[in-house]
Amino acid sequence: MATIHPTAVVHSSARLADSVRVGPYAIIGPEVRIGEDSVVHSHAIVAGWTSIGEGNEIHSFAVVGGDPQDLKYRGETTWLTIGDRNIIREHATIHRGTGNGGGHTAVGSGNLIMSAAHIAHDCRLGDHIVLANQAMIAGHVRVEDGATISGGVGIHHYATVGTCAFIGGLTRVTKDVPPFMIVEGNPAEVRGSNHIAMKRRGFSEADIEAIKDCFRRLFRENGATMAEKMVVLRAEYPACAPVHRLCDFLSRMAEGVHGRSYELSRADDKRALRLEPLPEDDEEVL
Repeated sequence: MATIHPTAVVHSSARLADSVRVGPYAIIGPEVRIGEDSVVHSHAIVAGWTSIGEGNEIHSFAVVGGDPQDLKYRGETTWLTIGDRNIIREHATIHRGTGNGGGHTAVGSGNLIMSAAHIAHDCRLGDHIVLANQAMIAGHVRVEDGATISGGVGIHHYATVGTCAFIGGLTRVTKDVPPFMIVEGNPAEVRGSNHIAMKRRGFSEADIEAIKDCFRRLFRENGATMAEKMVVLRAEYPACAPVHRLCDFLSRMAEGVHGRSYELSRADDKRALRLEPLPEDDEEVL
């Protein structure tokens, strides 16, 4: 049976594995599932309709599975799923999906989500991601495996962060971030290749050198268009999967909405929401 502190509140419909530990004043909401060897520390909240895998650690005052911050949300049942071995630090927030966005927020495994970071509704995060303090991820964002997002970064909704990308602190991201690249600044600009992350994830030296070459030719050399450069790179590196992955990503990015490929999948009209007008006598409202 799970170890639950007497001051914690656990909803009757929640299902906790036998080795789960729940600290003082923590709250576990309805339809929550928490796997083996997970810890919910004091004052943390797992709000509801959330499935959490094994070996996760949720620190004090984090809110996991809260209602989405979206005016189109109307209280429909939506979900958050979290994989295994994630560390979610103090005051971090991860929200469930919306009916408009597919109803599902997903976080993979082996991620470090630092203090006060925010993951909004309908996001999809892969594995082995580092999300540093006070990073802000808007709704419908995709973050691929092995990416690092530094402190204070703001990411526009529907943006995609590619695998092994690195985003420098306080960067404003309004477009997709290419895989294997380092970006920083306001607005974000590609500054180099992230060969350190590639090495850590087991890419060969040949792949790493090829990506370095791609950075120089795609983002530093003038003359040919990006599309023309990619044709040449694909031909020169016919068997290099990272090069083709980078080129495929950049092609989708160019075809997207303001540099955001995933926004092409948007089903709603973002201007469709209509708020109720204020009363004619504004003094009654003040």
